[in-house]
Amino acid sequence: MALAIFDLDNTLIAGDSDYLWGKFMCEQKLVDVETFRRGNDHFYEQYEQGTMNIHEYLGFALEPLTRYSMEELKHYHDLFMTEQIRPIMLEKARTLLQKHRDQGDHLMIITATSRFVTEPIAREFGVDTLLAIEAEIKDNRYTGNVVGTPTFQGGKVIRLQEWLTDNPGFSLEGSYFYSDSKNDLPLLQTVDYPFAVNPDPELERVARKKNWTVLNLR
Repeated sequence: MALAIFDLDNTLIAGDSDYLWGKFMCEQKLVDVETFRRGNDHFYEQYEQGTMNIHEYLGFALEPLTRYSMEELKHYHDLFMTEQIRPIMLEKARTLLQKHRDQGDHLMIITATSRFVTEPIAREFGVDTLLAIEAEIKDNRYTGNVVGTPTFQGGKVIRLQEWLTDNPGFSLEGSYFYSDSKNDLPLLQTVDYPFAVNPDPELERVARKKNWTVLNLR
């Protein structure tokens, strides 16, 4: 069974779920609006430039989760799914996922966004496995800390290798990876079949040079 691996943001959905969650928290006044909006914009710009310090970002992004109970967070996330995410889940992405499902492939999302934000999205897409930023939970509340290696840039390769070690029935033989971002070049260069999906300029340049397939799912 081959692995069909997908980035989430700007690949399977037409937007960035982490950035949109930040905007949503501002709209719902779950955070200090002006301060958080500036930080959210600042880190998203760094991400697009490939210069983001993931640990600084996660300290910023995960702190608001510590302020609310799991029940409150589920309520807000349900609303977030309805208002922000379902409208940008791409039909061509669903078709591509179904193609790999029909081939008997194991569907996996690896994302640099937290499991809190992305697990309901991955569930709705019907993927088999999600590797995401793991936010620590103690006494049924988020602590604001991160568990394990963040799934960002080369960290995606590390977490995938850890998963393969824990799941010996799988390998990277015949593996696919679909992404829009230059931040994912380490993993794109690891799989057998890399695909650039609506790529940023740097990824498109590399993809053309290496003769990787470039897809448009919009």
